[in-house]
Amino acid sequence: MHPEGVGLYLPPCWSKKMDLRANSSFSLTRGAVIASQMGAIYHASQAVAAAPNLAMAMTSILEILDREAGLGRSVITLVDGRMGGLLVRAVHDGVPVPAKKVFYQPGEGVLGMVVTSGHPLVVEQPATEPRFIRRLGLLDPERPFIAVPILLNSRHVGGVLAAQPHHGNKESLGDQTMMLEIIANLLAQRIRGGCEINLCQATSPTLAETVTSAAARGHLPGRAAADPFNPRLFIHSAATVMNPVFERIRQAARWDTPVLIHGESGTGKELVAHAIHHGSPGAADRPLVKVNCAALSDTLLESELFGHERGAFTGAVMAKPGRFELADGGTLFLDEIGDISPAFQGKLLRVLQEGEFERVGGTRTLQVKVRLITATNVDLFARVREGRFRADLFYRLFVLPIHLPPLRARREDIPLLAGYFLERIGKHQGRLLSLTQGARAVLLDNAWPGNVRELENCLERAAALSIDGTIDATLIQFPDTASGCMTATLTPGARLMDPANPDLTERERVLAAMEQAGWVQAKAARLLGLTPRQTAYRIKTLNIPMRRI
Repeated sequence: MHPEGVGLYLPPCWSKKMDLRANSSFSLTRGAVIASQMGAIYHASQAVAAAPNLAMAMTSILEILDREAGLGRSVITLVDGRMGGLLVRAVHDGVPVPAKKVFYQPGEGVLGMVVTSGHPLVVEQPATEPRFIRRLGLLDPERPFIAVPILLNSRHVGGVLAAQPHHGNKESLGDQTMMLEIIANLLAQRIRGGCEINLCQATSPTLAETVTSAAARGHLPGRAAADPFNPRLFIHSAATVMNPVFERIRQAARWDTPVLIHGESGTGKELVAHAIHHGSPGAADRPLVKVNCAALSDTLLESELFGHERGAFTGAVMAKPGRFELADGGTLFLDEIGDISPAFQGKLLRVLQEGEFERVGGTRTLQVKVRLITATNVDLFARVREGRFRADLFYRLFVLPIHLPPLRARREDIPLLAGYFLERIGKHQGRLLSLTQGARAVLLDNAWPGNVRELENCLERAAALSIDGTIDATLIQFPDTASGCMTATLTPGARLMDPANPDLTERERVLAAMEQAGWVQAKAARLLGLTPRQTAYRIKTLNIPMRRI
């Protein structure tokens, strides 16, 4: 399993890589190839985000391609800023090897052709292709060769990513090429992201360094590295586990790259979409349109996204533009993208590929330019393997993934979020709200299966029950799945409270003693230093609901 809980199937025979390389006729089913490619994309996205510098990111990418996707004899070259040719920056041939100081003149060889054209190149039989220079000595003439450009923007190619499959057949070359394009896009995001000056083994400034320097000075389109945009204005968090999320948001805000946000329900995926959109250049003049795909049937979703013409169906008394039209020039956020049907996935894929569609009942083709942000709380990897989600649509969406960790993985955010929610709820109620120490202990001890949304609802419920604005542990209520109603105490949290703690309220002290005594009043009285009658009186006057154990 991946650390984020995403399952990945790899056939057992993949561990025998030397056998795969020795048999050039070896092939896998398309499902196995796609599964391996998704794993490679997943690990590459994590490596690009986590690597301290560009050199290590490139090395990690080539290792992942070999280990996860069976693509070896790989190389990454970047355009030299002074001479315009290609300089080899990372090489991998089964095991990591130092990048050789090899330079290709502008347009020289197959790699130079890719830079000149800006398009991928696939050579099924390198032995018959005279344009290979073989300067690196990596090329296997009996295996297909795939090279894709590293596109910094629509006009500039920053380099080339090339590799040779250890396995597969002609039918799998298209999928492998698309996977390399996605990983090249991830690498391009890192190059454009700024702060990449320490590139190892450089003989002269490359385009990557030139781009970085220009971005730092604000001379490139998009948001500069020194821009004051701060995602924390949209997402309240002090947890270190959220630092990679904020960095991804900054990267996504600079460019119109498709973004896929995945995480459990209630983690704040819509807030991330807001942060990306509002952090983008010119956001004030660009629309943000949101659609919940799970709330609509296929027919309604098609009309909602693409619009319809008058008379297209019963009730269509007038033409209506779709969400794609409304979001033209801006951002379209599709929530719960994993719940759309396979039939509608094909329609959505066409819009993403061609940027065009027709309204329901219409014949006129409309063109739009929309940046797409999608979100899901399901395992899209598993759905692709099961045939419930199209692999080609997945590739289009999974360009810049952002994983939101659950609230239980960032407990240090609970007090911060609780304070924020109480301030907002208090403004609505027109009074000040506060949490006692016992209430904080209960909040910190809960598992929060509903994540941030559940925390907000829990505090709103507690605020409604509070008479004087003070929220103690007894007002923190959670759903009791067994009885179908609310329970006023959480046993693990209450046991964290010591009845002798002077910071607890009187009600919390009695509650903590009752919990520790198993709700036997005589035992609780001994813990409190009171008589059973005094304890019973306090339970009644403090309005503590009794529990039956």
